[in-house]
Amino acid sequence: MIVIDNKLISDEIVKEQFVCDLSKCKGACCVDGDAGAPLEKEELDQINAVFEKVLPYLNAESRKELERQGRYVYDKEFGWVTPTIDSKVCVYGIKDKEGIVKCGIEQAYIDGKVKWKKPISCHLFPIITKKSKLTATEYVNYEPREDNCKAACALGKKLKVPVYKFLKEPLTRKYGAQFYKDLDATAKHMQSKNNPK
Repeated sequence: MIVIDNKLISDEIVKEQFVCDLSKCKGACCVDGDAGAPLEKEELDQINAVFEKVLPYLNAESRKELERQGRYVYDKEFGWVTPTIDSKVCVYGIKDKEGIVKCGIEQAYIDGKVKWKKPISCHLFPIITKKSKLTATEYVNYEPREDNCKAACALGKKLKVPVYKFLKEPLTRKYGAQFYKDLDATAKHMQSKNNPK
């Protein structure tokens, strides 16, 4: 376990390797889950702010569901989440020509229509974060999906990319540059201990 400030980070984040292989998984993390993407409270305002510009990217079924369910829904277990279609694909998911499900919000961001990339929980996946209900502690864990992420784990090993390096951008976005610097220094220290010269 790695401790930085009030965060408890699982060792797997620096020890395991991972690189998304969308050609194999087809964006399964946008489709398969117990609920939609978890949203932080301030992200509800972000969704409201970008909604009209994201709407043209979405198909008719997604628009219908958004009209029926709203832009976000409250789940007893997960809190605020994005709505889903038939408890499967996220309403903000869009399919490209290769059949890969991508994020409509992110596509609007790439096209320069909005300045918010996507929910941080999506950006961080397969890292899952959870705040303690009793203390200020935050748990930062590596939780790839056993089947869906098999190809990403294999590609990560092949390219020798640790999880935390693959997710440098979202980790920095969530916790700041200093956190990432400290995590990187800890990872290098752990590596030098395991591989003494």
